[in-house]
Amino acid sequence: MTKIQGRVKKGFQRGKNLGFPTANIAVKINIDEGIYISNTIFKKVKYASLTFIGEAETFQEKLFQAETYILDFNSNLYNQWISVELIKKIRGNKKFRSEGALIEQMKKDELVARGFFNMVV
Repeated sequence: MTKIQGRVKKGFQRGKNLGFPTANIAVKINIDEGIYISNTIFKKVKYASLTFIGEAETFQEKLFQAETYILDFNSNLYNQWISVELIKKIRGNKKFRSEGALIEQMKKDELVARGFFNMVV
């Protein structure tokens, strides 16, 4: 299992504005781009999560990073140290034709993750 870690930095707030707030950390190792079912560890507690690794092609970004959406989590993680365990890749990176199309796919990805973790929708 691949593990990444780092201090959460402020991003462009796109995930939050799309309804999926993410914790962004720099990625210093070569990891295949895409969406992963993951566990995010914060203060020794493990949380179910979805993690995007790569460049946000829909927004023409060239910054390679990790963006982690922690399921059912509401705390502010800015400047906090987190670790992310990548469990299973569920799809590759993709450029979407619109924000709406991206949101629809993110909802599907969340359902896959909730099914994996046996979480209630």
